[in-house]
Amino acid sequence: MTGALSETGIFVGGGGEGYATAQELLLKYGNRHGLIAGATGTGKTVTLQVLAEGFSAAGVPVFMADVKGDLAGMAMAGSATAKTQAAFEARSATIGYDLSYRGFPVTFWDVFGTQGHPVRATVSEMGPLLLARLLGLSEAQEGVLNVAFSLADSEGLALLDLADLRAMLAHVGERASELSLRYGNIAPQSVGSIQRQLLVLENQGAAQFFGEPALELADMMAPTPDGRGRINILAADKLMASPRLYATLLLWLMSELFEELPEVGDPDRPRLVFFFDEAHLLFDDAPKALVDKVEQVARLIRSKGVGIYFVTQNPGDVPDDILGQLGNRVQHALRAFTAKDQKDLKRAAENYRPNPRFDTETAIKEVGTGEAVTSFLEAKGVPGMVERTLVRPPQSRLGPLTTEERRAVIAASPYGAKYDTAVDRESAYEILTRKAGASAGAQGAEAQEPEDAPPAESFNKARRIGSSRPTSVPSAGSRSVSTRRGTSDTILETFGKSIARQVGSQAGSAIVRGILGSLYRSR
Repeated sequence: MTGALSETGIFVGGGGEGYATAQELLLKYGNRHGLIAGATGTGKTVTLQVLAEGFSAAGVPVFMADVKGDLAGMAMAGSATAKTQAAFEARSATIGYDLSYRGFPVTFWDVFGTQGHPVRATVSEMGPLLLARLLGLSEAQEGVLNVAFSLADSEGLALLDLADLRAMLAHVGERASELSLRYGNIAPQSVGSIQRQLLVLENQGAAQFFGEPALELADMMAPTPDGRGRINILAADKLMASPRLYATLLLWLMSELFEELPEVGDPDRPRLVFFFDEAHLLFDDAPKALVDKVEQVARLIRSKGVGIYFVTQNPGDVPDDILGQLGNRVQHALRAFTAKDQKDLKRAAENYRPNPRFDTETAIKEVGTGEAVTSFLEAKGVPGMVERTLVRPPQSRLGPLTTEERRAVIAASPYGAKYDTAVDRESAYEILTRKAGASAGAQGAEAQEPEDAPPAESFNKARRIGSSRPTSVPSAGSRSVSTRRGTSDTILETFGKSIARQVGSQAGSAIVRGILGSLYRSR
């Protein structure tokens, strides 16, 4: 094998006696989803890197989370070092692979905006189901949150950031008696609990995730000038400190892909491949209703040309109904030190088509670092027989980038002008505060403030355009509101797509929410 990509698929590895002669992931079945599993330190990151390189070379864009910072090196060509040269050369000779080094087209993204372009979504796009999951709400509290979304939709109030949602919840609380006749009981305690959870979320830095310009998935999927697929890497080392936010972000992206992309039937290669690292975080403590919806999306998104690959330490981290949909599998070593470990190992082995040449359970225990047992879909989508495989060395750098190298890659990206500066337009907060001011003036309160100045009211909106979260929370009797800046027509045109996918006019047409609760936007 002279390269990472053959005419039909991605060369993953092979071996000599006792190993597979060649193992390929067929591009035609790249959207049939997959699993990369194994204990810490067994080579999952290298396998992830190898697959991402292969998809990129085939013109398929990739999205992946960089949990440890190791994947950033894909932007640079690899090199033979004293530590890796001998091992890589020996493995390449064994599997018949002509190793050459090169970098790949990488775009860095970061929820916090420090290690890549900011990733943003609006509250409306996130939807009540995922937001309730993010906040850890009870069933009653989730019901109140759904009321807030429904009322915002019916009254044409755009929910863009957390300030809008706080204002909307306060509005619901003030109208609780009236709204209870329409939606059922709205307990002030539930409204207060949601507000407190939003404050906790904001103090964790998550408020930077909500706002505009929202991420356009088309930008992640745009090919590079040389025809290779863009490798989108989300900096997740700091994000993992908020595992629920990490999981919700990935679920939101999957939901957006499902709702935005048209059906493509059976393409000759995927339109996008999505790697979910630390997959157990998607399902830990998740309510059954959410797991069922994830399963539904995973089953249906295949027809839209999207491949989802779950990366985890143990296959048991993935629910059985989803695990059964994963046709391409790379299983690195599992250690069986306890009774539970032995049970998990046996279960993992049972998910493969047996090979008469060896015992799968024994092989999973014995494979070393850089080795795996693999099974890829063959012609007509039939699961391949399990094989022992030496995974090929990657062409790009193993390990992180320096700070200067990362900055250079970010500076060369075509998306800095679009995403690096936040945009703050009129939404629920401004409309509701203006109404509150007008109402106070009508009742003979103090003289009305200038139109551009925010009236004194109960809503507290802390805007952070291009800055970090506030270091303190204003007291109940004070406000800390940054001045709203006017937005020119040119900027509005630039972000027209982002604006168009939000709530329309005050008269407003009906808003339909998708399978995971985010806005469905017909193209």
